[in-house]
Order: sequence, then C-alpha cells, then structure tokens
Amino acid sequence: MGTVPSAKIRNVALVGHGGSGKTTLAEALLHCSGALNRPGRVEDGSTVSDFEPEEQKHGISISLALAPIWHEDVRINLLDTPGYADFVTEVEAALSVADLAVLVVSAVEGVEVQTEVAWRLAARRNLPRLIFVNKLDRERSDFEGTLEQLRNLFGAGIAPLELPIGHEASFSGVADLLTDTAITYDSGEPVTGTIPDDMEELEHRVHEALVEGIVVADDTLMERYLEGDVPAPKELEAALAHGVAAGSVFPVVCGSATKEVGIDRLAAFIAEIGPSPLDRPATRVRAGSEETEVPVDPAGPPLARVFKTIADPYVGRISLLHVLSGTVKADSVLVNSRTHAEEKLHSLQLLRGKESEPIGEVQAGDVVAVPKLADVHTGDTLAPKNMPVLVDGTTPPSPLLSTALRPRAKGDEDKLMTALHRLQEEDVALFVRREDETHQTILSGMGDTHLQIACERLHRKYGVDVETEPVKVPYRETITRQAEAEGKYKKQTGGHGQYGVCNLRLEPLDRGSGFEFVDAIVGGAIPRQFIPAVEKGVQEAMGNGGHFGFPVVDVKATCFDGKFHSVDSSEMSFKMAASLGFKEAVEAAGPVLLEPVSRLEVTVPSAYQGDVLGDLNSRRGRVLGTDTGEGDEQVVVALVPTSELGRYATDLRSLTGGRGRFRLEHERYEVVPPQIAERLMKQIEAERA
Repeated sequence: MGTVPSAKIRNVALVGHGGSGKTTLAEALLHCSGALNRPGRVEDGSTVSDFEPEEQKHGISISLALAPIWHEDVRINLLDTPGYADFVTEVEAALSVADLAVLVVSAVEGVEVQTEVAWRLAARRNLPRLIFVNKLDRERSDFEGTLEQLRNLFGAGIAPLELPIGHEASFSGVADLLTDTAITYDSGEPVTGTIPDDMEELEHRVHEALVEGIVVADDTLMERYLEGDVPAPKELEAALAHGVAAGSVFPVVCGSATKEVGIDRLAAFIAEIGPSPLDRPATRVRAGSEETEVPVDPAGPPLARVFKTIADPYVGRISLLHVLSGTVKADSVLVNSRTHAEEKLHSLQLLRGKESEPIGEVQAGDVVAVPKLADVHTGDTLAPKNMPVLVDGTTPPSPLLSTALRPRAKGDEDKLMTALHRLQEEDVALFVRREDETHQTILSGMGDTHLQIACERLHRKYGVDVETEPVKVPYRETITRQAEAEGKYKKQTGGHGQYGVCNLRLEPLDRGSGFEFVDAIVGGAIPRQFIPAVEKGVQEAMGNGGHFGFPVVDVKATCFDGKFHSVDSSEMSFKMAASLGFKEAVEAAGPVLLEPVSRLEVTVPSAYQGDVLGDLNSRRGRVLGTDTGEGDEQVVVALVPTSELGRYATDLRSLTGGRGRFRLEHERYEVVPPQIAERLMKQIEAERA
C-alpha cells in the first residue's frame, strides 16, 4: 500500500450513546466504500468493530476499534467507540487522536446522556464536531424534535446541511441544503432530483438560514451576499470547512445506517469538509521543564504517542500509535521517553477490526499498529534518539467501583496477579492493588459491566476463574483516655527460661498522629538493650488489633517501669511482655472504633441536586458546600463514611439518569457513633464466623 499524504487523512471518532447505531454506521460506511461485500450485524456478532467475544456476547462495544475506509483518494480512519458509560476511557483515547468527532444521535431516542458526555469531552479538546442523525427509518423517529434538542443543548453553531425526505418507513432520501437538490435511494443507489413539492417551502427557508450562518463568518462572502450575490455551493462548502475546523460550526446530516440512506454523503462530507491532521494545532511537548510545540509536518522529526494497547492471544502486545510528526517507516528505531530504551518498529500494520495488512510507512497525523514492542505502554512517547521529549496523554480516570477477587483454584494467586497486570496494560481504566491488611486482591474500574467483562477476559485470555466478594472496609481503633497496665511474661522450663516485666502507660493522640513511644525507664529497671524490644512488642500488638480486632492507631505508649532477670530475660521476653501489657491497657483506655471517611465531590445538573443531597444525608454524609460547575451543573462537596460508598457509582447513575459524576479520595478516620459501631460489629462478627 502506498504512502497516504497527511492532507489526505481524516481521523474520525464515531461517538454517542449506546444503541445510537455507531457500529452499524461503521459497517455501512465500510460497505458503501467497497471495503465489505456486505455489512455485518451487531445482533449476529458479525461486525468488523465488535470482534471481541465479550462484545459479541453482550451486544455492546467495549473497546475502540479501527476501521479505515477510502473515499476517492482520501483515507478515513474510523475509530468506532463504545457508548456505554463504563467504557468512556475508550472514547477519550479515540478523541485524543481524532481530528473530527462524529456524534451519532438516534432520531427515536434523541440526545441521550452519553452523547452529552462525548460532546463535553470533544469540546474540552476544541475538537471539530459533526452530527449524524440516525434511524430516521424507524417508528417514532423525529428529526425536527432531535434538531431542536441539539440546538437547545449545544447552542447556535448547530447547522443542518440536510433534511429527511419521507418519514419513518417511508424515509427514502435527503434534501441537500447546499445545492437545493434531493437525493433519493432506489435499491440502495442514490438518485439526484428536485426537492419534493410538499417540502419545497421548508427547504428554502432552512437553506436561507444555512447560507446566512455560513457567510457571516467570511467578510468577503458576507459582503457579496448582502449585495445579492449568493455564493456557489463550492464556495459555501469551503467556508463551511473553515467553520468546522475552527469549532464554530457543527454540521448536522441525517440518514439510516441500516438502510444505507445518506451514508455515501456522510463519507463525502467527512472527506470534503472534515479537517485533515494538517488543519489541527501543533502538539505541545515537554523536554524537562521546558515546553515547546511540534507542528504536524511529514518532513519533521518522527514523533509518535501510544494511545491504545491490544493484548492479542496469538501476536502478543500490539501498540496503536498516533504519528504526531515526521514519517515513520518499518524498521525505524525510536526511543521510549519513559524508559529511555530504543524500540525497533519491526513492522507497521493497518488495522481493520481484527484484520491487519502491512504498510511501509505512515506520515504525520496517521494511526498505525505496531506489534511486539519490547517495553511500551499506553501513553508512552516514541521520539528520535536526540529528541527526549514527552507528550502528555489522557490522564487515566479515578476508579468508581471496586470488587475483591479470589481465584477459584487454590494456588492460582500468582497467576491471577500476572493476568490482572496484563489486563491493566490493555485497559488503563482498570486498577489492581493488594490489601495486605484485609488480605484481598482489589480490582477497581468504572462500573459493574466494566468489572464483569474484566473477569470474563481473565477466564478467556488467561485461564483464571475468579469469585468476587465485597471489598472489606479497613477499620481502625483508638483509645479515648489514659490507662496503665503491667505486662508480665514468665516461662520456666528445664534450662534457660523467659522473664520480662514492663509497665506501660497509654495516652490518646490527635487523629492522624500515628504512634509515639517514650522510654521513661530510670535506674536500670529494664536494661537499655531490651527497650527496642518493648517498642517492637507494642507496635506488633497495635498491628494485630485491639478490643475490636482492628489495628490500633493514634496512641502514645510510655514504658515507665519494669523488671528483669539477669539470666532469663531476653528480647523475646520483653517483646511478649509489652504485647500483653498493651492489650490489657487498651481495654482500660476506652477503646473506640474508627472508620475511614472519604471526601466526595459530586457534579450533577441542578435538577438533581436535591435528590443527591437527600441521598448523601441517608449515607451519614456531611455536606461541606456547593458550587456552580459547567453550564447548569452544581458541584456538591461532602464528607461521607467510606463504608456507605461501596456502590455509589451505580446508585448515582441510577439517581441522575447517568448525568452525575463524582470524584472520591480518602480524607481521614473518624470515630463511629456507638449505635452504628454496635451494628457494624455484629455484621463484622457474622462475616468472621
């Protein structure tokens, strides 16, 4: 395959709510362009994009997938993305390399929550956007209502370029507002004709509004228009392309992916008015503390960023690269700016779903797959040897939901951790940690479906079957008053015995202070060499748990007296004596249970603020304040016991129709109210039994 110039590349992310038809649209574009003999179906698991067994099983997209097509001499790199909230990280990865976002909106359901999320993510990147209103052949489809929704939500830049001809089952084509012509589809073939009489007045009115919206951004065209000279369609198209690239105009086109009505025109619009990589801003890079810009230049130094990693069971690790500058060739050697190691790109491949074909080189702006790189992860920068720069990529999101995993087969613990770390390489939204205190392996992600599919992949890819259980809350305990106790360890057997006595005084410290040990021994009551053993015995006893069985924190321990034997005393005897003395003193020092408290920041539309505040109150939350967010959003900040937030990701999604989002971080430990502590201990004891 020959080299595709940067000017002839279009990187397009298909984004939108789940079920709006993104994958079906990708199939239609592939078929329309001649890449497929016939389109696959999501229901049959036969689409190019959804090739993973888990995608076919659940009937949803899980990972972004590449599906390049040709329109005349332009190659359009389609990036089909998931529409389910749990996989929004895949959407962000696609938007990080796209030059145009095509928002796919169902004319039946209208603008749904993940469409709004995708719009917001694209807007943050100042990414050009185009909207495709799909499913116009379905019952209850409403183009006018959907268009009104788009205008209300996304502003005055919404510019319809087409109107549907026919309604629901009779939908047969589109009216082109730029050329004042009708394109109908007879047996799948487009036929150009005149606008139907019954919609001529509407088409003319919308056409005038469109022309005025386009020329207002170009002084020369505006002057001609005011003088009565209406610009030609090609001039309007060129001005429209500038508005799209600038992010001030958002064209709306329409059609049906299943009937392939308007699909050829969508490909043409992407090729003709969609920006190429050369139209996008330069890439900001860091070299130490210095920042600079690298333009999208095929003749510049070769620079690429890894935006996605695929773990193929046969090929191994496949890295998807976005070439930011220069021309990358097969067998090129670049340096990983993270590891400073050289990486040889043995082969370059053009991916189409799970299929691939070798290519010799790619220019700036293109995307390419490179298998079997030695130590390259998602987000890494590959640069020339004399150019140690870093490109900031997408920051992984904070996990929203966690579950504890344990292998079904005994002895599979190491195998499980190895498999989880490999899953992490492929999916940056997964987080794995081992909690030594609770002896749990914790897998965290973006929601129930995300974690469920991760477990399915553990079985399919790595042969590890797991069981899930709730994550245990790491409670602590502390004391509320001063207490003293004597710890005595005496053991006499035939020969050398054990003898140690230490007197301890425990005092509470401020929350978060940890542990303080004071040596107040005078007169040699305990020899100096045994004092460290006393401190160690106290620390071990704190870690083993106090009255409630949880680690003890925020305690000052003073060793003020003791006894020893010249022959039988040892480090072991004083460590044991300190442990016994500590346990006795804790019981007399008013032990209380502590629970972790999280700082929760919830962002929701104003209409849901009351519901969220009521829900936080039911979780024993204390609201610290509220603030205004983006647009009509409110930000609620509260302190909430961590034990009340185990399912918060799922509950907030249900409470707000998926429009709420939150951030969570550990704040501190606080005393559990007595009535809650009693209930918790009954629950914990039942779990321990």
